[in-house]
Amino acid sequence: MKAITKKRNGLGLLAVMLACLVACAMALSACGGSSTGGAPGQPGSSGSGGKTFVYGTTGYGTQMDDAGLNPHDTYSGWSAVRYGVGETLFKFSDSMQPEPWLATGYEFTSDTTCKITLRDDVDFSSGRHMTATAVKECLDDLIAVHDRAPADTKISNVEADDAGNAITITTSEPCPALINYLSDPYGAIIDMQAGVSPDGNVSGTGPYMASSVSDTEITLTKNERYWNGTPKMDRVIVRAITDGDTLTSALQSGEIHASYGLPYANYALFKDGSRYTINSCDTSRVFFGQMNYASPVMQDDAVRKAICQGIDRQGFVDTLLSGRGSKATGPFPDEFAFGDATVRAEDFDPEAAKATLEAAGWVDSDGDGDGVRERDGQRLTVRWLTYPGRMELPLLAESVQSTLGAIGFDVQVNSTANHTTIRKDATAWDVYASALVSAPTGDPEYFFGTHAVQGVSANYGGYHNAKIDTLYRQLHEEFDSAKRAELGTQMTQQVLDDHGMVFVSHLTMGIVSDARVSGMRPHPCDYYEITVDLDMT
Repeated sequence: MKAITKKRNGLGLLAVMLACLVACAMALSACGGSSTGGAPGQPGSSGSGGKTFVYGTTGYGTQMDDAGLNPHDTYSGWSAVRYGVGETLFKFSDSMQPEPWLATGYEFTSDTTCKITLRDDVDFSSGRHMTATAVKECLDDLIAVHDRAPADTKISNVEADDAGNAITITTSEPCPALINYLSDPYGAIIDMQAGVSPDGNVSGTGPYMASSVSDTEITLTKNERYWNGTPKMDRVIVRAITDGDTLTSALQSGEIHASYGLPYANYALFKDGSRYTINSCDTSRVFFGQMNYASPVMQDDAVRKAICQGIDRQGFVDTLLSGRGSKATGPFPDEFAFGDATVRAEDFDPEAAKATLEAAGWVDSDGDGDGVRERDGQRLTVRWLTYPGRMELPLLAESVQSTLGAIGFDVQVNSTANHTTIRKDATAWDVYASALVSAPTGDPEYFFGTHAVQGVSANYGGYHNAKIDTLYRQLHEEFDSAKRAELGTQMTQQVLDDHGMVFVSHLTMGIVSDARVSGMRPHPCDYYEITVDLDMT
């Protein structure tokens, strides 16, 4: 891949200096404390630069593995699709069903062959027309370098038919969820001839293109070549603000025009409908903990079971999330065909948790009065690893530390931005708590294929059950949606029976904006935040 280069336009030195001054003025205007971000009478304006929209979010940055816009790098595709730079061949409806986007349709001509027809009116922001060859180049690179896509999609070959404006994908084995996987943000179609810049910038097909990219901020300008309407904002600034109170203050002062990730207790500050708009939707984002099977203490099923019995899931939702969520049983929301309503997990029962531990020999017998249980001279210590990039996770850690502590655990919390490095050391933690959109493809396969099958990329705790592996193979080859749902349910129940993971809550996602902002709402898949519909009057 080659770096994207910016062409010089032959301006003289004076012109270049003037251009820089204008750019600086625009940046200062966008960052100012005015709720308009610009000149009087022009909300969201930045003078001669046109209308500017500033978006503050806790969902972007290195802690989230989504810094940059390259869809072939970790989870950066989420940023590309979230912020209007990249688009996939198919996208999800509000009911999480794939529907055409850059494609017009598809046909499985065999269990291992799928023909996808493409739109003929799409250009990349680089100016190159999106042809079948361009799509093939992108998918070939995705399969060559991405950490999840090859195992997900099983793509072995992509053929391009430019004359027929179609690609034909061959998979190494049946992949019934192929279209769902191609709707994942890592499937965003980018111009590989333009390349990927060192800072992770790409040329996509969306309504906006990035003029600058960093780990904390993206500056977007409207894509004049956009195929599906005219973007209404001239500039969009996406700013990572990881502290919830800072995010709240920025929205109140007008420094930003919309926010994602406000502390739940702070929503009450924005109930004035004449000044703010609150848009919410239920999502499959789940807060959960993975048990580390490499840890000697976590190899004891009684310990894992007691942890599951000792976490107050409903209390976490009601108190710490201020009701902006729902208690989780498994990885999927109740309304999914393969969701929580069809499975059973350990209820919150401190007395049952105590009995579970005592039956396994964990008792407080050292006489030091600290209430921590021991067995064979070993304290019942659980090292709880998490990260502050999602504000819910430190709150969950506090809740767990309290409720498990009352049962007899010594819970040592490590909430750190360095969690991705620490979790690689199996000796450094016992439970890893994170947040995950469990069904970003509208299908159960994604979760199990990344977190529950032996050896997959996000199975950080090393969970393994041969039954899961067998069921997963069946799921991967099953085309019938009802049977897929049943297999997903069976797999969830097995994980719960093994106490391999503990699922705490699902998130109600909210975007709070200045009342003058329109065309911005959350989506159940947690994508599609900045779209061509975004406007500010």
